[in-house]
Amino acid sequence: MIGLPAAAEVIVDEVLFPAAAEVDRTGRVPESHFALLAAEGFYGLFAPREAGGPGLEFTEALRVVETLAGGCLTTTFTWLQHHGIVMGLLMTPNEDLRARLLGLAVRGEVRGGGAFSGVVHTTPRVHATRRPGGWSISGRVPFVSGWGIVDLLHVSAYDETTGEVVSGLVDVHPGQGIVAVDPLTLVAGQGTNTVSLVLRDMVLPDEHVTTRTERSAFLAGLAVGQRVDSALALGLTGRAVRLLADVEPSVADLFLGEQDDLRDRLDAAIAEPDRLPALRAACSALAQRACTALVVAGGGAALLDGHPAQRLAREALFTLVVASRPEVRAALLGELTGRAEPVLASLGGHR
Repeated sequence: MIGLPAAAEVIVDEVLFPAAAEVDRTGRVPESHFALLAAEGFYGLFAPREAGGPGLEFTEALRVVETLAGGCLTTTFTWLQHHGIVMGLLMTPNEDLRARLLGLAVRGEVRGGGAFSGVVHTTPRVHATRRPGGWSISGRVPFVSGWGIVDLLHVSAYDETTGEVVSGLVDVHPGQGIVAVDPLTLVAGQGTNTVSLVLRDMVLPDEHVTTRTERSAFLAGLAVGQRVDSALALGLTGRAVRLLADVEPSVADLFLGEQDDLRDRLDAAIAEPDRLPALRAACSALAQRACTALVVAGGGAALLDGHPAQRLAREALFTLVVASRPEVRAALLGELTGRAEPVLASLGGHR
């Protein structure tokens, strides 16, 4: 049996990349994509061996994400949401919940998504109120991907009385506290089935709570996500490099060198989260430049519907803003305006 890194390359070459244009055209990821990822063990990518996962080093797992993103960003981004639930179950002090769901989640028999964007805004938009036996959750979650695809949502809400962020798992059923589902139309990644949700008195029982964390600590814990999100942009760059190599090999080599350098610097910065925003921004800026270069190299044909260059260019826009934070936005604006050094210096970042 081959390992997940090698299996990812096979799946990308034989399934994901050949179907990516159709996924983009229809705005729908075939269920067979997710079933294949589950059957091959990818839903437990970040889990240790004792939990049924492959036991990969974090950086090895990120290379798998990068490989998959270079095949189909839409499939990869939707699947990636699941790992928030896996990590939540691995780290929760709620032993009964972990015992009941972790194995199912690692095997992809239960699939999950994240609903935490309502608490990362400067003023939290989703609130938790203590009730006997649990919590009542109300507010608007601006972005939830995987609607209609996932079984569970990892919901986070802010408790004003304690200053904590309460997180837990809820079933995805409209009408049970989910009072409005507004589909969003995206210029790329439409098949992620991204929606905004309005919650009203959604019940989160104590037995479904994964964590209760001070909001400052919760936000700080999201920093590692910037490394994961960077893998998406690096994956797009890698695909652009492969396609450029056929027509402009010298240009491809330049981008490949930048990609390798950024990956190395990101891996070295995992233990220094203050460095991650600038590097995360640099990855998306690189993806934009590499994919734009592919459009230029393709000429007029690159503007035709179905051509990979225009799709990759739109997906590069997706990585510029998805799961971004104010410090990433500031660093990206610095990158794009040629003012990266002063912007990064003001953030305490490094180049």
